[in-house]
Amino acid sequence: MAKRTLEEKLAILSDAAKYDASCASSGGAKRDSRDGKGLGSVTGSGICHAYAPDGRCISLLKILMTNFCIYDCAYCVNRVSSNVERARFSPEEVVHLTLEFYRRNYIEGLFLSSGIVKSPDDTMADMVRIAKTLRQEHSFCGYIHLKTIPDADPKLVEEAGLWADRLSINVELPTDTAVRTFAPEKKPEQIRKAMADVRVLKESRDDESFTGKRPPKFAPAGQSTQMIVGADGATDATILGSATRLYAAYKLKRVYYSAFSPIPDASSALPLIKPPLMREHRLYQADWLLRFYDFGLDELTASTTGGNLDLDVDPKLAWAIQNRHRFPVEVNRADRETLLRVPGFGTKTVKRILATRRHRSVRYEDLTRMGANLRHAKPFISLLDWTPRGLLDLSDLRARFAPPPEQLSLI
Repeated sequence: MAKRTLEEKLAILSDAAKYDASCASSGGAKRDSRDGKGLGSVTGSGICHAYAPDGRCISLLKILMTNFCIYDCAYCVNRVSSNVERARFSPEEVVHLTLEFYRRNYIEGLFLSSGIVKSPDDTMADMVRIAKTLRQEHSFCGYIHLKTIPDADPKLVEEAGLWADRLSINVELPTDTAVRTFAPEKKPEQIRKAMADVRVLKESRDDESFTGKRPPKFAPAGQSTQMIVGADGATDATILGSATRLYAAYKLKRVYYSAFSPIPDASSALPLIKPPLMREHRLYQADWLLRFYDFGLDELTASTTGGNLDLDVDPKLAWAIQNRHRFPVEVNRADRETLLRVPGFGTKTVKRILATRRHRSVRYEDLTRMGANLRHAKPFISLLDWTPRGLLDLSDLRARFAPPPEQLSLI
């Protein structure tokens, strides 16, 4: 195989890394200005955007160390039986790229994942070496997210947590049966053990020692995981149920849902059905409602068709339409929990409503300034100067929010 340049490797391995969900830009349009027309690109160069807990956008160099892999997971484009273009960075090359991108102010950190070469331990050791070199030899203070390997020696994972801000271990699929079917070399029990080890290590490092001094921080931004959506027959109810258990068991910061996009390949054991990215989007919305809006899983999935979320309207709106008897909500009297269930009201809007109510009554025009989506909210609220009247009784209420039908292309 001909020796590749660093730029060629970057093109291959940044593209291969797009299947690792780490940012909020999935499904974006493929716009590119590298032909000299326009300014900026959505793709290319391996730069993605993640978001800090305070809402700050962080640009990351998102790459695979290599897309060579000894595993043959049926849903993975980089599986050993897949006919894709391969490349591999040396640890020194990853360090060089990270530092050069950082010095040019292109990025604020590194997201590093990898296929498995030789063995899980060899691959994990190289990833740890990259993070350690950046921190110790170059005093790199940017954000580092490492995708760790559950089959690797726990000591390597422990060392990774000393240098990385966040660790993530992929659960791969929503059920153990699916993992055993489509990723036979991976063991669900080992994945869960590795995630539990990370939780224990983080909690132990967060506590003060008997001397009163805190030990070195371990993965201060916590751990996350990724779940492939659509590679098996799991419903949205099954997927969200699995995610809920993962959050509780391992204190995860985030479960990332990645829409499965199979590539036509006769060697694949999976049906060539591409689920819409909208399903991925709806799962993120439902996940948010479960974690921050006090919704129960049964509430969001009780009225679904076959256990799957409505793709045409968001989960909160779908729930409200199915529970019209609980509306309209009197904005100036309802408690916080009730206001959070109003479509079009986010946590910030509700906080502003409650703050304003201490001094005066909230009016319809106030809600726009507070950030409310009144197109969604107005059938479900009442105020001094607004009443929905018969809106809640309309038989076509859902149709008013669903997108209009489109003529599909035949080409």
